[in-house]
Amino acid sequence: MSAPRRIVSLLPSATDLLFDLGLGDRVVGISHSCDHPGVAGRSVLTRSIVDSGAPQAEIDRAVSEAVRAGLALYTVDGPLLDALAPELVVTQGVCEVCAVTPGTIEQAVRYLPGCLPAGSVLSLEGKSVAGILADLRALADAAGVPDRGETLAVRAQAEWDAVPPVAHAPRVLTLEWIDPPFTGGHWVPEQVQRAGGVNVLGAPGVDSARTTWEAIAATDPDVIVVMCCGYGLDENATFARTVLERRNLRAVQNRQVWAVDANALYSRPALGVIRGAAVLADLLRGRATDGASVRLT
Repeated sequence: MSAPRRIVSLLPSATDLLFDLGLGDRVVGISHSCDHPGVAGRSVLTRSIVDSGAPQAEIDRAVSEAVRAGLALYTVDGPLLDALAPELVVTQGVCEVCAVTPGTIEQAVRYLPGCLPAGSVLSLEGKSVAGILADLRALADAAGVPDRGETLAVRAQAEWDAVPPVAHAPRVLTLEWIDPPFTGGHWVPEQVQRAGGVNVLGAPGVDSARTTWEAIAATDPDVIVVMCCGYGLDENATFARTVLERRNLRAVQNRQVWAVDANALYSRPALGVIRGAAVLADLLRGRATDGASVRLT
């Protein structure tokens, strides 16, 4: 079977990985969330049923109501997908809140016979650093460039192993949402551990979980890192300022509330998570990284 020349990526992390693999010229369609610098002019095939510009509490309520009703959070433009005639479509099964899932793809192409050849939908499933590297290899294999995938995966593993952890093992809380609070999940606890911190809520490979400010106060973390999913550094700095109002928290009292670029380094199962661990190690040493982290005062 020949390597696919026309690829549709329906999640930002897959788009990033495809460009890392040198396959950006094969990407003919993307999701509305794909923001890699190289995607300008590509066809956009998805939209969210939730207003991403709404306050966090409203977004959480809308997502919860949609999930309870069994509604997909994203729609795919089936006719446009058919017109693009992709040979490979990349989606994900990790989080129905974050991006298009295989079930949504099935709905989009159900009445479009001949649109997608058998076996041409690849679902990325990684919920850990090892899983991300496995997805990288799987994507490279599906795209016909397995050697490139292996080279990148080996290099990424070496960079991960080389992250210098802090020695003092601070207790760290990561927040993927503020209102209501959700703790960091999947690979994020691994990033904290790799940086030398002790993750106080959440576990490696487990989904992000809803918590309460009372439970957070009970853990009394030394450091709080705000990495709201779907947002960059500036937006997370705004969210982190609301945490400063909780003056009963030791991290607030000690000026150890940080904001980071979640999109680039924490939210997406792509190679950015490797650098994300290094950024965490730096902030645990009290050092901000330009464009990636900032301490709130």
